[in-house]
Amino acid sequence: MVSAQAPIHSGFNARSTADDVIAGLDLSGKTAIVTGGCFGVGLEIARVLASAGAHVVLPTRTPQMARAALGHVAEGAEIESLDLMSPSSIDAFAARFLASGRSLSILVNSADIMGAPPARDARGNESHLSANHLGHFQLAVRLWPALRRASGARVVAVSSGKHQISGVDFDDMNFERRPYDKWVAYGQSKTANALFAVALDARGEQHGIRSFSLHSGTVVSPFARLLSPEIATFGVFEDDGNTFVSEKCDLKTVEEGAATAVWCATSPQLDGSGGVYCENCDIAHMTSAASVAHITHAAPNTGFGVRQWAVDLDLAERLWRSSENLTGARLP
Repeated sequence: MVSAQAPIHSGFNARSTADDVIAGLDLSGKTAIVTGGCFGVGLEIARVLASAGAHVVLPTRTPQMARAALGHVAEGAEIESLDLMSPSSIDAFAARFLASGRSLSILVNSADIMGAPPARDARGNESHLSANHLGHFQLAVRLWPALRRASGARVVAVSSGKHQISGVDFDDMNFERRPYDKWVAYGQSKTANALFAVALDARGEQHGIRSFSLHSGTVVSPFARLLSPEIATFGVFEDDGNTFVSEKCDLKTVEEGAATAVWCATSPQLDGSGGVYCENCDIAHMTSAASVAHITHAAPNTGFGVRQWAVDLDLAERLWRSSENLTGARLP
C-alpha cells in the first residue's frame, strides 16, 4: 500500500540537521551506497550514515578527487568508480558489489547535474534525464538482488522542489522536437526522480524494499557559483558573496540539507510507508501552486509541497516502462 501524501508531523523541521534525525539510531551491520556522496550534501549524508555505524560505499566519476574528501567520513568507507551516464560503468559497479555477496540496506541516489547546456549520453538521452534519472534507475535495477537480501531496505531518490517547473513530457523526453531549456530539462528529471520512487516502492513493498523521494532544500554549494551570474539573481548571496541561511526562504546549511534524505533512509517514523515525496523531514503536502517565484522563495516551515504529476501512480508506471526501454534494464 502506498502511504498517504500528507504530513505526519514528525517533530522535525526545516532547521533540523542530519545529526538530529539520526540521533539514537544504530546502523551497525548495514551497508549504504550514496551516489554523489563525496561532495556537499551527499558527503554529509554519507558522513552521518557512517557515524551511526553503517558501512558506506561512495561511487564517483573522480575517485582521486573523492579520496581528498574521505577524511570527513568514518574510516573504512569505500570509494568506487561509477559514471551514471555510462551504462557499462553502472553495470560494472553493480556487478562488483553483487559479487561481494553483501546485502544493501540503504541506497541514496543523490548525484545530479543542474542547468547544464545541451548534451547527450552515448545512447542519445538528454544529459539531465540520463545522469539524474536513467543512471539511477539502471543502478537500482542492477542492485535489486542486494536490496532484497537486506530483508528491509530503503531506496531514497533526491528530487527537488524544482520538479514543479515541469512534469515528464512522455512525447519528447529527450528534447528531440521541442526547444531545449536547461531548467525545464532539470525540472523534468526531478519529477522523474519522484515518479521513480513511486514505481519502485510499488514493486519493492512485497520484498521489504521501500522507496522515498525528497526535496533537500536550497543549499548553494560551491559548484553553483559556476552558474553565476544567473544564481546571483536567486537572492542567495550576501553582499560579501557568501551564501546565507534564511528563515524566510528555502535556504539551508549542508547539515540541514542532508537531513531529509537521512530521515527518509533511516527513520522508524516511516516504517510501513513508502512511495511518498518528503521535505523538511516530513511527508510533503500536495500543492497545485507552480511558479518559479514560489519555488525560489517558499518559507521553510510551509515548504514547496509536491505536484500531483510527481506522485501519480499511472505516470510512475508509464515512466518505469519508458525507462526500461531507454536503458534495457529490467528487474530480474
